[in-house]
Amino acid sequence: MDAKLQITVNEQPWTVTSTRDTPLLYVLTNEMNLHGARFGCGLGQCGSCSVLVNGVEIRSCITPVSAVEGKSVTTLEGLATLYAKQNRLSNPPGLHPIQQALIDEQAVQCGYCYNGMIIKASELLSKTPQPTDMQIRTAMNGHLCRCGTYPRIMKAIQRASRMASKVTK
Repeated sequence: MDAKLQITVNEQPWTVTSTRDTPLLYVLTNEMNLHGARFGCGLGQCGSCSVLVNGVEIRSCITPVSAVEGKSVTTLEGLATLYAKQNRLSNPPGLHPIQQALIDEQAVQCGYCYNGMIIKASELLSKTPQPTDMQIRTAMNGHLCRCGTYPRIMKAIQRASRMASKVTK
């Protein structure tokens, strides 16, 4: 049976008509036409489907949409707006610093993992603005890159940390 659920996605209220146990990923993709989060393994192990719920990363392929009712969901598409809100900027930047840093470091090859990498890195940087290499490695554990660009992803997170510290000063 379908139920009307009220959720907030990227600062916008949505009424979702779907079964309560429908994976959030399917609702984001099929009902909201948001394609940042991607289906990877379907088991919550690779990180491609990651989104933020109240600022904390979750795997949307294994999270029922009913679990986010009344909570704030941020997808890749809403990350720059969340960054602006967190840093009290009057206007959101075109890209979140981690998105820009991934481009600058040419860290993305096939692009499949980048959603999860960006979501997790943004969560890390919001809690730990200047993370150590070990903190980055620990946070990114569980996010799989099929192309093996981990060294460039590390450099991108370090760059984003430096970029963000310049904005917030």
